[in-house]
This record gives sequence, structure tokens and C-alpha cells, in this order.
Amino acid sequence: MRMLILGGGLMGRAAAYDMVRQSDVEKVIVADVDRAVAEDAARFADSEKAVPHLLDVTNHAAVLDAMEGTDAVLSAVSYRFNLELAQLAVAAGVHFCDLGGNNTVVEGELALNREAKEKGVTLIPDCGLAPGMVSLLAMAGMNQLDTTDRVRLRVGGLPVHPKPPLEYMIVFSVHGLINEYIEPCLAIRDGEIVTAEPLTEVEEIEFPEPLGILEAFHTSGGSSTLPTTLLGKVRDLDYKTIRYPGHMTKMKTMLEVGLASDIPVNVGAVSVAPRDVLETCLERSLSGDDNDLVVLRVTVEGTRNGNHAVAVYEMIDYADDKIGLSAMMRGTSFPASIITLMMARGETPAGAIPQELAVDSERFIEEFLKRGMPLKVSLATP
Repeated sequence: MRMLILGGGLMGRAAAYDMVRQSDVEKVIVADVDRAVAEDAARFADSEKAVPHLLDVTNHAAVLDAMEGTDAVLSAVSYRFNLELAQLAVAAGVHFCDLGGNNTVVEGELALNREAKEKGVTLIPDCGLAPGMVSLLAMAGMNQLDTTDRVRLRVGGLPVHPKPPLEYMIVFSVHGLINEYIEPCLAIRDGEIVTAEPLTEVEEIEFPEPLGILEAFHTSGGSSTLPTTLLGKVRDLDYKTIRYPGHMTKMKTMLEVGLASDIPVNVGAVSVAPRDVLETCLERSLSGDDNDLVVLRVTVEGTRNGNHAVAVYEMIDYADDKIGLSAMMRGTSFPASIITLMMARGETPAGAIPQELAVDSERFIEEFLKRGMPLKVSLATP
């Protein structure tokens, strides 16, 4: 198989590292607008299968040329480009998935269902960690039960050694982080889709030491299309981000005074958007040299054989210093790589389809565990 990765940043290079280690992959093209980034990503993959390619994803003719002869494409560039890239993939007749990050873009991609079916290709958006893998874990949990009442998705990327004042570090795009903190959060309550306010309904969530008690609160995007897919099938569903205690209150204070606003304000002779200042300051103050960790817990509650039952999927993953993969790189790029490979292998149906409807969740978990990921699965019944 010949694979194409668009974007040679942290997530793109981690996906390339994974893909080249599959015996049925012949070539992985890592494309980026910066030749040095593409070359560095190919070197990081540590295989002759990885080939760098200079490509501007806004040059549609060049993108189509790059897609020609490939079996599947993974977009690891900004979500702003994903709809057009998905359209190009359908036109080229190649499978496509991306890391997602924006509900409106995802809706546009899923609207390509008819065209994708006609071309016999699969198009799956939102294939990272959250949005992404958590949806497949939820489906796997539901498959363990006869009926499902409640689905709780809890995920966080954290520094191993938190430092004040925010006890956080940048583990992915700061622009995407702010979006999660300010955009509406879809959930299901009492069988109805509702919109929850971000940075609300904080709860305590406990993990084994040294983590101990952390906090979780509403943020947007993590549940992706799952609320729509599971409407009428579960009573309650929500997604919350995990942080060290106190983070939510501090972030909420900054946002409430308008620091996430895109509306420019005049500061002396300069006009500047407060959000630009906030993102710059967060990037500067939260970009440290500490290692990160990913903590995840998906809880699916319902009945099995007439009894109350709870399926739990839990993971605490740390950076791989030997290879140079952060925990977020592993947790985000490995799921995307797995799904891209599954599409290329013909394991998904044609069409533009949410991953929870297109991907065999048990098969996905099997592949995820093959990569040495510390996902623990349990089913508790009386």
C-alpha cells in the first residue's frame, strides 16, 4: 500500500512512524509546505519507506497529483483545510481521514457521502484521540451490554510535573485548545440532545497515584458526531476534559473578561485581538520541556443479562523518550494511522461516515493494543 500524509508536524510524523512499520505498507509520502519539515518527518519515521514531499495543500492541482497512485490519505494539517482536501480525495478516488477539530467542517465532509459512495472510497473525519478513539471505545462498551443508559467520555493531556499557575502544558494547537474552551458542547440528557456551556459542571475524577484526584469539565468537540449517532439509544452522554485541580476556574476567569475575543481593541496606537494576545502568552508560558501524559476513561453503563453492568476503558500513557513520541502524539496519531490503514485494507464501507459507524471497534482496539498502548478494559457486573 502507498499512503499519503498531509502535514509533517508532530502528529504527521508520528503517524508516518507507525505506518512504515506495517508489513503491507510499501511507501509513506510525508508532504508539507516546508521542505525541511517534510524531510525531518521522513527521517523521524526511520525507514526508507518514508519519502518527503514538498506540497502546499492550498494548491489543489498539486494535491491531486500527490494523491494519484496512493491508497489512502491522512490529513494532519489544520482543520481549516480538511473539507477541501476531502473533496479532492473523493475526486481522486482515494480514501481519506483527518484529525478533525471543528464540527462545521465535519458536517461538510459527511455531506460528501453520496459522492464518496459513487467513487467507492471511505471518508472519515475526526480520527484522533478526542474527537476520535473515545467514540470507538464508547461503541465497544455498548457492544458489551444489552442496553445502555449512560456514556461518559473523559480525556486529558497533562504535564507530568505541573507548574503554577495553570498546571498545564501545550500538547497540541493552542488555537484548537481555546476553541475547545469557548465553543458549545453537545451532550445527551434524558434522551435529548442539549448544548452545555464549556468550562462548566466540574467534577472530581480519581486515578491511581501519583495522579490522584483530578478535575473534569465540559469542553467542545470531543464527542464529535456521537451524540447524533446515539440519540435514541442512550439516555445520557457527555464529554469532559481532564485537568489538574483548579485549572478550569483560572481559565474561565481569563475568558470571562474577554481574553478569547476575536474583536480587536485599541491599545494605544495599536489595534489587537485579545485572543491573539492570549494565544501568544499561553504558547510562551505553557511550552516547557516537561514530558506529557494522556489520561483517558470511557465509562459505559447499562444492563447485561438483566443486571446492572459497567464497561470501563482506561488508559494512562506517558511519552516514549527513546523514540521521541510524546503521549499526545501516540494517543492522537496511532488511532488516525490505524483507521487510515483499515480504509486502505478495505475494512471500511464506502461513503462519508462517522467513525463509530464505519470502523469495527473491537478490530480497532486489537490494533491499538498491538502498538503497546496501555489501554485497560474491564466489565463489572453484580
